[in-house]
Amino acid sequence: MSTSPEPVAVRFEEDGFWVDLDDGRTLGIPLAWFPRLLHATPAQRRKVQLSRAGLHWHEIDEDISIAGLLAGRGDMTQSAKHAA
Repeated sequence: MSTSPEPVAVRFEEDGFWVDLDDGRTLGIPLAWFPRLLHATPAQRRKVQLSRAGLHWHEIDEDISIAGLLAGRGDMTQSAKHAA
């Protein structure tokens, strides 16, 4: 049984963020993939909680899985169909 890599650190830049994994990889992710993070304040972004499964921001109700990031998926809560 293989285990997924776990996040060990997260840091933000103007247009993106970096997630360091315990297997030595670093993932670069555009903030545009996650609108809640894009619109969050720097202070809100710093309040990330790391877990085996991924990243969580309680204040802005954002959860990001490492498996999803490795698969290249952005915000999965956004529907392709938007309300008028």
